[in-house]
Amino acid sequence: MKSSRLVSILLLLQTRGRMTAAQLAAELEVSVRTVYRDVEALGAAGVPLYGDAGHAGGYRLLDGYRTRLTGLTTEEAQALFLAGAPGPAAQLGLGAVLAAAQLKVRAALPEPLRAHADRVAGRFHLDAPGWYARAEEAPHLPAVADAVWNNRVLDIAYRRWRTPTDVDRRLEPYGLVLKAGRWYVVAGPGPRTFRVDQILRLTASGERFVRPDDFDLAAYWTAYQRDFHERLHTAEAVVRLAPGVTLARARPVAESAGEGAEADADGWTVVTVPIESVERAHDEFLALGAGVEVLGPPELRARLARTVTTLAERYHAAAGNRYADPGNPRPADGN
Repeated sequence: MKSSRLVSILLLLQTRGRMTAAQLAAELEVSVRTVYRDVEALGAAGVPLYGDAGHAGGYRLLDGYRTRLTGLTTEEAQALFLAGAPGPAAQLGLGAVLAAAQLKVRAALPEPLRAHADRVAGRFHLDAPGWYARAEEAPHLPAVADAVWNNRVLDIAYRRWRTPTDVDRRLEPYGLVLKAGRWYVVAGPGPRTFRVDQILRLTASGERFVRPDDFDLAAYWTAYQRDFHERLHTAEAVVRLAPGVTLARARPVAESAGEGAEADADGWTVVTVPIESVERAHDEFLALGAGVEVLGPPELRARLARTVTTLAERYHAAAGNRYADPGNPRPADGN
């Protein structure tokens, strides 16, 4: 809508300063001609906005001009309170700041928007960690966050998975990422990624660093995850899946020939699955029980066969045990 776009132009200029018509058009995903018309409309409405010609030109607001207009729609007000994430904010030491900011925004909202925002806050709650994941303690997280904000160098003692496990590192922290309830710090030089909960000791030096202007935290993390998964799954397994059983990484064996997966007479399909190692794949496929049959590699099939044989012998041997009798689930003494 044009009215929403005019508000967006006003707020962009207010927060970013001088912007060219091309920059505004790219930000709003409209044509430069549309930006010209919108700027004329703002000027006609009395907004003190003017443009400078030349290589360093662009549009900007008159110095000192500020608007109290937020331009929030109902959906935007809902999203603001939905994105509050009080848990992570508290971990960063910003819990009270977030609460104060939300209180101020709430007070500034018109009554209809305030009611919608309150409904969202009362109906949605973000809990990032998985069900079976133990909450990781990260006592140094506030200090790392402070270093990120203030471009301060950190000297840390860090525990990694390979030997030597305990190492000293000098970090230039560029940003923090919360992934599945676990905090990571992305730091130069490199950059490299470190788990915050594995920092054993931390000293904030008085040294400052210059954060690269072209560093994009979100883009880095996307590439990091892609590279991680490519390095993680270096082998493949060929398996048969029972009807209704799916694996996120699976692809049909016939895919290389441009064909889709074809089920056999019993409804089973043959797929290939990227795996990290025989041991990890063993645990993953074993959890699927009788819903999967591993065809290869031979060492994985043999590993699963040994486990299944051991389990079968164990349960057959215990068939006469009173614990296996549903009619007598507890020992005779009642303990």
